[in-house]
Amino acid sequence: MAFEEKRAWALAVIAVAGYAVYVALVMTGAAGRSLVEAPYIGPMLWTISLGIVAGIVSGIWFGIASRNDGLQADERDREIGRIADGIGQSFVVIGGVSAMALAMLEAPYFWIANVLYLCFVLSAVLGSLAKIMFYRRGMA
Repeated sequence: MAFEEKRAWALAVIAVAGYAVYVALVMTGAAGRSLVEAPYIGPMLWTISLGIVAGIVSGIWFGIASRNDGLQADERDREIGRIADGIGQSFVVIGGVSAMALAMLEAPYFWIANVLYLCFVLSAVLGSLAKIMFYRRGMA
């Protein structure tokens, strides 16, 4: 398995796990109240920060584990990364447009922040899944 494919698996798992923890924390924090009243800023900042740290640590770990295989990306790796990142970025655009629409509708900050966070997670997962699919099935 290529180094970049391993990283894609790790980033997909980290994104899904981090978001699941965030949702659990917000639901627990709501404790019968409306979700809009639930404390979400702290859990959001912590899960995003820990996700970034986990992504860095996993990249270092896979880099050390793959040092004998060589970490040089070839043309195929660069092409897969470029196309998969483009696919994943579609959700960043969707999140931005959705957040803008919610702001225009004067929705509570809770919903604006959460739609952005969800779309960032979906972007990471979709981009990672696209990389995995391209490595497994090719780009033809």
